[in-house]
Amino acid sequence: MAKSSPVKVSVECPHCGFKQHEYAAAKSTMCRQCGAHFVPAAPRPPSIVTTPARPELRTEAPSVAASLKQRFDALWKSKRSNVIECFDCQRKQEVSGAATSTICPSCSAHIDLSDYKITTNFSRTIRTKGEVHVTTKGDLSSSSVRCRRALIEGRLRGNLDCAGTLVINAPGKIPGKLSAAEIIVEKRCEVQFFRRVRVGNIEIRGRMLGEVVADGMVTIRKNGVLEGNVMAKAINVEKGGTFSGQVVVGRADLQQAELLPGESSTVPKPTEESISLARPLPAT
Repeated sequence: MAKSSPVKVSVECPHCGFKQHEYAAAKSTMCRQCGAHFVPAAPRPPSIVTTPARPELRTEAPSVAASLKQRFDALWKSKRSNVIECFDCQRKQEVSGAATSTICPSCSAHIDLSDYKITTNFSRTIRTKGEVHVTTKGDLSSSSVRCRRALIEGRLRGNLDCAGTLVINAPGKIPGKLSAAEIIVEKRCEVQFFRRVRVGNIEIRGRMLGEVVADGMVTIRKNGVLEGNVMAKAINVEKGGTFSGQVVVGRADLQQAELLPGESSTVPKPTEESISLARPLPAT
């Protein structure tokens, strides 16, 4: 008598809703669409349907609107996809916007996709391809934070490496190392950096004190103030903006040795423009 093959059943991913066939005796599996791990036997949580009993009551309108907005945001995230890069091997892959984690198909490393909202003291290491939001009452003092995007509205005392845009919307002093593809210092913010800021492009709308090394453009908006030395490919000071410090413009080949503190400054190349300012230079 022929031996019967194991029975397969249809299971649904609780993260993105993708359906796939797995063995009935399987204890865990991985979604073939978003890459998240889940238990096949675990039922998917039911969707929340709000049915107000009395539409005429105005007190329930805000909660219903908030619920609809949350459901719309969840639906939007599940439909869109993101291209992420592995921290270890730099292999790129496309994942669902609703996924919270995945596995690198090249080196099998775990990749966190979660968003972090810091509302209290937080000192643990963060390594995610999601977003980091430090609220007004948050205090981020981690020695290592790597993320895709970040919004700082509270205290930042640790080191932060942002692959995308970093928005600083709170005054204060930042003693840690900071690097990002783009930094925006918002209006009514006075920020002081104790270490050199490594950035692709930076836009200053408020007041910033510190040294900047930019691979691209340094932009000082109207009423913006920058006090400190600058090495950049280009600098733009709008009318009403103020810059005070020394600037080296046109350097596209900055070496790591030149970025170390305590190193003697090198002689600029003939194609570079070096400007030394003894007092603030307002735009005209």
